[in-house]
Amino acid sequence: MERFTISLSDELAVEFDQWISARGYSNRSEAVRDLLRKEIETKRLIEDEAIYSIATLSYVYNHHERNLSERLTSHQHEAHDLVVSSMHVHLDHDDCLETLFLRGLTQRIRSFADKLSAETGVRHSALNLVPVKLAAVQHQHSHHGQTHTHFHPHS
Repeated sequence: MERFTISLSDELAVEFDQWISARGYSNRSEAVRDLLRKEIETKRLIEDEAIYSIATLSYVYNHHERNLSERLTSHQHEAHDLVVSSMHVHLDHDDCLETLFLRGLTQRIRSFADKLSAETGVRHSALNLVPVKLAAVQHQHSHHGQTHTHFHPHS
């Protein structure tokens, strides 16, 4: 592990310590590491350097909207290789919240999210992308030596 020292004004150090405390960090180092990871991941996403990602897509929709539930389900089936899981919550008599857990090519995830979010009746959609590296591995799972893919965070 590499170490480095930074200097902060007294005012910035106090504000940083308050920020750290409010978020439950045990020390400054872990807080700085998380801030750096976030900035680096954001840069990868902005500059299209993140080839693969894991993601959540959350959206609210009115289940009375004509055929909307069926259209959303159809989109999910068309992207079965991206959609790992879904969670559906009834908010009230009309509205539902769905969260999809996704993994795959970042551009495909973005396109899929745009397609679902553009459906008439879908509101408040939010995509959260986390860039990852892919690694093909072979090891034992339940006595079967099969090669499969792991999705690893970059840092």
